[in-house]
Amino acid sequence: MSRFKTPVKKQRLTKKNRQTRWAPFWTVPRKYGPGKKVHPSRHTAVKRSWRRIKIKA
Repeated sequence: MSRFKTPVKKQRLTKKNRQTRWAPFWTVPRKYGPGKKVHPSRHTAVKRSWRRIKIKA
C-alpha cells in the first residue's frame, strides 16, 4: 500500500470495516427468540478478516 491513502479509498475501507462488525446483542432475541444463546456474529452479513480475505479497494 502506498504511504498516503486518498479520501475515496479511506471511505471504501471504512465501509468495509463497518460491514464486518458483529450485529448488536439485542438483535439475537429478536431473530432467534428469547432465551436462545447465539453469538451476535452468527447473523452478521459480511464475515471477513484482514488476514484471510483481501479487499479490492
